[in-house]
Amino acid sequence: MENLDTLLYNGRIYTMEAVGDTVEAIGIQDGKIVFAGSSEDAKAYDSRIKYDLKGATVIPGLSDAHMHMYAYCQNQTFVNLEHAKTMDELCSLMREKAEKTPEGTWIKGVAFDQNKLAENRMPTREDLDKISTKHPILIRRVCLHAAVVNSKALELAGVDENYPQPTGGIVEKDGSGMPNGVFREQATKIFDFIIPDPLSDKSVKDEVYQTVLQDMHAKGITNIHTYAAQIWNYAEDIDYYKELAEKEGLGVRITVYLDELFDKEPVTEEEYNNPYRLVQQGGYKLFTDGSLGSRSAALKEPYADDPGNSGFMTCSQEDLNEKIFTAYHKGLQPAIHAIGDVALDATLTAIETAMAKEKECGATEEELAKRLPFRIIHVQIINEELLTRMKALPVVLDIQPIFLATDWNWIEDRLGPDRMDGAYAWNTLQQAGLRLTGSSDCPVESYSPMPGIYAAVSRCGLDGAPKGGYHPEQKLSRFDAVALYTRNPHYATGQEDVLGLLQEGYFADLAVLDKDIFEIPEEEILTTKVTHTFVAGNLVYGDLK
Repeated sequence: MENLDTLLYNGRIYTMEAVGDTVEAIGIQDGKIVFAGSSEDAKAYDSRIKYDLKGATVIPGLSDAHMHMYAYCQNQTFVNLEHAKTMDELCSLMREKAEKTPEGTWIKGVAFDQNKLAENRMPTREDLDKISTKHPILIRRVCLHAAVVNSKALELAGVDENYPQPTGGIVEKDGSGMPNGVFREQATKIFDFIIPDPLSDKSVKDEVYQTVLQDMHAKGITNIHTYAAQIWNYAEDIDYYKELAEKEGLGVRITVYLDELFDKEPVTEEEYNNPYRLVQQGGYKLFTDGSLGSRSAALKEPYADDPGNSGFMTCSQEDLNEKIFTAYHKGLQPAIHAIGDVALDATLTAIETAMAKEKECGATEEELAKRLPFRIIHVQIINEELLTRMKALPVVLDIQPIFLATDWNWIEDRLGPDRMDGAYAWNTLQQAGLRLTGSSDCPVESYSPMPGIYAAVSRCGLDGAPKGGYHPEQKLSRFDAVALYTRNPHYATGQEDVLGLLQEGYFADLAVLDKDIFEIPEEEILTTKVTHTFVAGNLVYGDLK
């Protein structure tokens, strides 16, 4: 009898190799799966830990392929405006905080969405002045691409009617030429570097991170790709994650993407095959435009509900070309935020240019094929020409199905009916043979994977509307939806042969569920719970007694 660390048996274990491919048992040794087969064949193994799954469903560990961990943890210390339904309610939540805060101290609110407000408009400086004129106040829109401040904040930042429009951003002004408090994209930077960072207190940071990580364990998350964003002062400290891993206080695989060029540490074959290596460097993040919610995503045609506005690019084509080529030539993986069709067009041009220039520098097709794919993040509006170009390139598309669950009831008003065939067009992308990953863009949306899987298969909001799904022709199959959050993210980091499947030789990252998400009615996906989570064979959530 061979000895194992852990043997799980009598289960319905989806390997995710192919549709319907299941085994009954898996054996784990030294962080890897060494057996995957029937419960009968599993009897040939002895194990330190044996657990009867009693028919439970098991899937590979869940991933969030694009989120902002630092930003989310920082947000836990601010006023949550996510559920505000009126301007008065928003102001009331902020006023409660102001009443408990010494005058002169910054007050920050996060996650407001003007589309949810009865007034259906952006707050302004005048609205926030009603909260307090003694405290500097900033509230950030849920998409992160717009912020609103009060008069005290403008005063502290030195912003008045003579303040110039910054590159890559917009400062909105009222009829008199005075800033109305709304700042978009790069314009928000001036505040992000004068507002104190609550996570600079190590004890606060440790407490918040541990709470968030434990919640991730409970949701079956074993892997995240987290992105820094200097324009919002969202730092990502890879050394902090390594410190947590060394103290066994992590329990999640983390790939860190930075929005500045860096020298990537080489990964040895031994390190690559080590299931206990939890933290690694990712690639180089770039922004090209804003968001649809804040009407700053760059569009070919104007917004249907704002005819004078087509959004804007946050950088020029020449600048984008240079940045992507520089990163690519340096051996980094470019990861590019592109929501609007103009932004996607510019991104594809920059990728095409980078690959052509790299060949001019002597790189062969064979050498380029071995590199990590370019990542394009969001890809919310496409057309046939853009689709054809993407198919010809080595790209992975990081989509957020959960966006549709919150956007469907206003997106057609924003874009107009003519663009809807190419909006959130997941099945079109899937059928074109493009590789898609699933994510939340947290803190824009919750990192909980089940709502994302539900949105991908239903095309509905979390309340089940609209009946039958919004543009149901773009629904994904159960298998493809689950693959977004299990096997596919590992293609983006070049780890698809060690992570994402429950097969012999793969790292033992897995989630045990209380329901079979491949068989239950789609609405029950939302209430599916994780009972156990394993990372490299170690139980990080649940009880095996």
